[in-house]
Amino acid sequence: MPAILPSELKFAILASDVALFTLREGQLLVRLILVDRPPHFVHMKGLPGGLLQPAETALETAERQVRDKAHVAPGKVHLEQLYTFSRVDRDKRGRVVAVAYLGVVPWEELSEKERADHADTFWQPVSQTKKLAYDHDEILEMAIKRLRTRATYTTLMQKLMPKEFTLTELEQAYEGVMGTSLDKRNFRKKILKLDVLTALPHKKAGKFRPAQLYKFTSAKVEEIEVL
Repeated sequence: MPAILPSELKFAILASDVALFTLREGQLLVRLILVDRPPHFVHMKGLPGGLLQPAETALETAERQVRDKAHVAPGKVHLEQLYTFSRVDRDKRGRVVAVAYLGVVPWEELSEKERADHADTFWQPVSQTKKLAYDHDEILEMAIKRLRTRATYTTLMQKLMPKEFTLTELEQAYEGVMGTSLDKRNFRKKILKLDVLTALPHKKAGKFRPAQLYKFTSAKVEEIEVL
């Protein structure tokens, strides 16, 4: 069999797409961009993403998309590889394979500019997000499922929380991610028994008695069984 010269090979183009989430007042939001690629996508919403540059890894491309299209500093974002989307017709312009990433960032860590909506970039509740460009509905659906699954057996939630929080705030964060109400007593009993939280020496003042503040003991995402 004769050798195939590099010039005779035809390759799919690689891209990275990012489903970037945050929590604001217990509501799960996703960062979207404006996609305008006539004739297939005209003034549609989509996830931040783009093609890999020759000297980039898929992760480096994802970080660049977070910075340049989501307008969020990549250093604030926790990224995990989600899945490789390779359906032949996923991009009408040609053969593009996307390495998708799940990203999370605490709302409290975002600057005023990063929180703001812009003409081409904005935060939107996941419950109101559909009919995205390309196959981004499929990517978003898988990212939400992965986030919820990871929240049940790891400490990934710490990457969505402020540095200090009350148990009520942590419970509300879990409810925002899971999209359901939790039993307050059972949740608190279980999360404290897991020994992943450290009680801080100060409390948070409020309308009623001050509430105990906590932080996650380790900055690493560890496997546990929360729910």
